[in-house]
Amino acid sequence: MTAFFLLVTILILALVGYILGRVRAMARAGGDARGLHSLPNYYGWHAALMTVLPAMAVLILWLIVQPVVIERKVGTLLPPAALETDTAFTLAMDDVRRVAKGLDLAVANGVMSDSDASMIRTEFTDVRERLAQVGVALGSNVSKETLAAAQSYRKLTALGAVGRTIAVLAVALAGLAWALAVTGPKFRARNRVEAIIMGALVIASSIAILTTVGIIWSMLSESLAFFRQYPFTEFFFGLTWSPNFKGGSELGFVPLLWGTLYISLVSMIVAVPLGLFTAIYLAEYASPAVRAVVKPAIEVIAGIPTVVFGLFALMTVGPLLRDWIAAPMGLGNSGSSVMTAGLVIGILNIPFVSSLADDILNAVPQALRDGSYGLGATKSETVKQVVLPAALPGIMGAVLMAASRAIGETMVVAMGAGAAAKLSLNPFEAMTTMTVKIVGQLTGDTDFASPETLVAFALGLTLFVLTLGLNVVALQVVRKYKEQYE
Repeated sequence: MTAFFLLVTILILALVGYILGRVRAMARAGGDARGLHSLPNYYGWHAALMTVLPAMAVLILWLIVQPVVIERKVGTLLPPAALETDTAFTLAMDDVRRVAKGLDLAVANGVMSDSDASMIRTEFTDVRERLAQVGVALGSNVSKETLAAAQSYRKLTALGAVGRTIAVLAVALAGLAWALAVTGPKFRARNRVEAIIMGALVIASSIAILTTVGIIWSMLSESLAFFRQYPFTEFFFGLTWSPNFKGGSELGFVPLLWGTLYISLVSMIVAVPLGLFTAIYLAEYASPAVRAVVKPAIEVIAGIPTVVFGLFALMTVGPLLRDWIAAPMGLGNSGSSVMTAGLVIGILNIPFVSSLADDILNAVPQALRDGSYGLGATKSETVKQVVLPAALPGIMGAVLMAASRAIGETMVVAMGAGAAAKLSLNPFEAMTTMTVKIVGQLTGDTDFASPETLVAFALGLTLFVLTLGLNVVALQVVRKYKEQYE
């Protein structure tokens, strides 16, 4: 039984447990719900949860452990050369899984029987041609060791599936039986169910924290490996970015930081005023008919893929700025520039600013507006002196989201700003950002242990600290102004 159908079976058992839990509770109370400590629904939910949770725990644990155990077992059948390095072992196991999948497809399509797949030998059968009949392409003929490992992999996987089904269903039935056994008039089912839900909420809230810790640790560990090979001061204070995988690289990140901040600044100059003015118009001045048309039309921009914006920057905005502004003024002859990427990223971020700011402005209590009108203020004065200050915390959140997206944007920068790492004040020159170089240093056939590759993690950690600093500043501003309107 596959994991999906096993999950469906568990849910069906949970539904059965819910019904049996209610029936059991009512039966032990003599059919009178007033004799129960909790409502009948809680007894049903308790039985369902005791069926699902232990079974799901076993299923998840089994799915995590089984591949590791099988790989260790199958690895003993591989040739010694495949065990020399982790990379060689990974590649060998990829071949084993590919052959095992091909044998499964061959059996499913009737090309061979299951017994043939288990007994096939390279001495008298061209495995490569047999698997090609079911669409599994292999780069070379299958060796004797790989075929034996694939056959063992199929066998162990099938045994694991059977064992997983038995174990999970046994745990589910045991949990159901225990829940029904403790069900009674004095059993505090509501307390137990609420405690379980509270635990689930704590686990859910911990996932974000653990994810952040994992991200920080992954970047920090690789960054430390980079700084052991490259001087700390040259990275943070170097003014030249010139990686060379043959050696002699100059990896100063200052030009990348400058490009990131410059492009982000241009985008924010575009996005914040336009987005905020749009939100003010929609929230305070637009009629319902106009709002019903304009707001969805603006939010359509948020659904456009960034690669489309990149093409727009490359084919339209860049040439337009070059031909009409940069070239006539003698500021440059390239369509890829800071201004090109900044304008397009600013347009891309308008829906984020306007949508969030609009929701915040609409959340300002109407009593504040009425009080302002009662004191004789005009509509514009009310918006400027009452509504906007009251909505400032939410507006700061919208601006922060736009800034974070501008800093982290990659595709538009790669296609609209170029890849030149330089220090210049000319907005019509090509520059690049840290995110673009992170992608560039991690792609291609590179040595993962070299400083030219590890520098991507140092850039990522620096970018993380930069965005964290933005969050701290925004939080301080929000706290300062929020206290005045609470």
